[in-house]
Amino acid sequence: MGAASGARPAGPLLLGVRHHGPGSARAVRAALDAARPRTVLIEGPPEADALVPLAGDEAMRPPVALLAHAVDEPGRSAFWPLAEFSPEWVALRWAVEHQVPARFIDLPATHTLAWSKDGDTEPEAGARQEDTEDRREDTGDAPADVRVDPLAVLAETAGYDDPERWWEDVVEHRTAGGDAFAPFQGLEEAMAALREVYGSGGHDRDLVREAYMRLQVRAAQREFGDDVAVVCGAWHVPALRRKSTVTADKALLKGLPKVKAEMTWVPWTHRRLARASGYGAGIDSPGWYGHLFGAPDRPVERWMTKVAGLLRDEDRIVSSAHVIEAVRLAETLAAMRGRPLPGLSETTDAIRAVMCDGSDVPLELIRDRLVVGDVLGEVPEAAPAVPLQRDLDRLQRRLRLKPEALERELELDLRRENDAERSRLLHRLRLLGVAWGEPVASRGSTGTFRETWRLRWEPELAVRVAEAGVWGTTVLAAATAKAEADAVAAQGLADVTALAERCLLAELPDALPVVMGVLADRAALDADVGHLAQALPALVRSLRYGDVRGTDTGALAEVAAGLAERVFVGLPPACAGLDADAADEMRRHVDAVHGALGLLGDAVTGMRPRWHGVLRVLSGRDTVPGVIRGRAVRLLLDDGELRQEDAARLMGLALSPGTPPADAAAWIEGFVGGGSGGGMLLVHDERLLGLVDTWLTGVPAEAFTDVLPLLRRTFSAYEPGVRRTLGELVRRGPGERQGVGATGGGIPGFADELDIERADAVVPVVRLLLGLDGPEDGAAGRGRPATDDLMGATG
Repeated sequence: MGAASGARPAGPLLLGVRHHGPGSARAVRAALDAARPRTVLIEGPPEADALVPLAGDEAMRPPVALLAHAVDEPGRSAFWPLAEFSPEWVALRWAVEHQVPARFIDLPATHTLAWSKDGDTEPEAGARQEDTEDRREDTGDAPADVRVDPLAVLAETAGYDDPERWWEDVVEHRTAGGDAFAPFQGLEEAMAALREVYGSGGHDRDLVREAYMRLQVRAAQREFGDDVAVVCGAWHVPALRRKSTVTADKALLKGLPKVKAEMTWVPWTHRRLARASGYGAGIDSPGWYGHLFGAPDRPVERWMTKVAGLLRDEDRIVSSAHVIEAVRLAETLAAMRGRPLPGLSETTDAIRAVMCDGSDVPLELIRDRLVVGDVLGEVPEAAPAVPLQRDLDRLQRRLRLKPEALERELELDLRRENDAERSRLLHRLRLLGVAWGEPVASRGSTGTFRETWRLRWEPELAVRVAEAGVWGTTVLAAATAKAEADAVAAQGLADVTALAERCLLAELPDALPVVMGVLADRAALDADVGHLAQALPALVRSLRYGDVRGTDTGALAEVAAGLAERVFVGLPPACAGLDADAADEMRRHVDAVHGALGLLGDAVTGMRPRWHGVLRVLSGRDTVPGVIRGRAVRLLLDDGELRQEDAARLMGLALSPGTPPADAAAWIEGFVGGGSGGGMLLVHDERLLGLVDTWLTGVPAEAFTDVLPLLRRTFSAYEPGVRRTLGELVRRGPGERQGVGATGGGIPGFADELDIERADAVVPVVRLLLGLDGPEDGAAGRGRPATDDLMGATG
């Protein structure tokens, strides 16, 4: 065993560890090197024994996780994550490298998943309930049921207020050398004392798990004698050391629920190891722990160098002198705080003071990129997987679309075949509930041939893929079957139209006829104009997507035409007698239909004139709420179907003294509100502004309070510059606003004659924009107005 190994304890070698602890991982490796056991037993589900050889595959790169899921219910799953610095992973790798049998000895996943099915609220199966770093909350029950955090108790006993700091000082900062077994013996004694006081510590199901583990240890001893090493959570070591009969242990296991389970390796991420991500058995700083485990020497100096490199990449000025001073400060802080070596808190304080000028903003970047990190593990192709996962892996390789833990944006040009296939894959996965990518607004272009996706691969997506495997063995087949089932189960018409849109985006030609059949049936039976209006925009978008993807959308165009016709017929009567809330909702439907028909263009002939006729009916019908009448007038005006004089006349009628103030205010909101650019309309048509101004000043005092919230909502939506301009125009008054045009019969807001001096002022800029010679070379320098020369130059 070597001079530094010390005396090995009698019986099986029990190595109590902290999961995901680099100090424990180093100690496990040293103890195994010293003891050279004939077999290694590891806490974990025994169904994973067949997967042990894959740990030695060169393509296996932690962090990874064992994934167990119920065969009949793939969504019921459990994870056992392992990082490079996890003691279990180190033990597994040691066994593979030394050709020593390795076995998992925890309660089988078939029981763990069944417990969860029965409503267990213990940590998600795979969130190790034995984790000594798992922060347990007081349940408020009787003292016997209080869940104990072993680290917190030991830290408090040692005079520490932070369990993490105590663990770092006692284990993580322990230097190599000395007795390889001493750390485990000391930790075992401490845990034994705790269990004498607290029993199971409120983790009652640990008693069942420990009974199963004792049976497995006995079986290994019968085969290998005492040359057995056991790597498990330190909390369990006293229970495994305790004498117990086989009969008593089997009695605890009798009658456990079971489900059929399958298991495989899946990639994991540092971010999912972090406690902040919601994983119960996580750690605060996986990136930091990975650094401590991987750094061969001088970990503080190497960490500061990493931080400096990151800050330089973000264009912050960090020199070698900053690194040197930060290391010195961290060491000084550790000495002042009585710590053997600087920990994460000391290095963070030093970085804040030296490299970040006292600011916490760069520290957030350091925490996100380095302290936690976005490392994504890899598993070999030989790992078991459902057929759907195999097909997805094949598509990812062919399309060069590698899963990454770091969030990134992907720009796709659908005119390129590879990008179009990427788009189809991402849309199909979204339809299957595998949210690898999320579509976002494109910054560079608004054309339908461009898409922007925000991609981020999370380990849980492996479970979603397993769940989706019930629909088919390939992504295309599964998405098709899922779309057909969703169409039949859809509750509303809008749900079916949205599904039709998704089918076109995902290019599911076999599913589309089924979806369209359901859509036609639902549209024929649904008499609610609001539902029809909600459904139409998605159909029209689908027609546009079909155009850019080269999809035959003839059936879709027919349904869209029929849907629009029913909206035209049903909208005027549906708008009568609505209260304020219903009228506002109907106005949004009118906007949606108008926008949809604008996108439809010439795809269906005769639609626009029919729609304009409906708007004219709405604009002049007294039984229609003011907000809808105002919006109908505005839409007709924007489409050139109504002259400004006619719009002003209709506004004058709506704002006449006989109209109730609330109804008049609603008309104004419909005409110039709702983000429709109405503010600029009032700025450029002062006749309309004058009508609003005259009406508003004439509202009786008793009614003004009632209409004020509506008006405030309307005008507060305008840009600050628009509001400022309107205020200035109102302040000037009618005479000053209209100037000469008020009496000379010109266009309101403009003078009768051209102001040559003001026009000449902008000519130099216009000439530059048009690519003409500078104004000093033009006619302005020869005694005639520059505008004459400009008019001649432009034809």
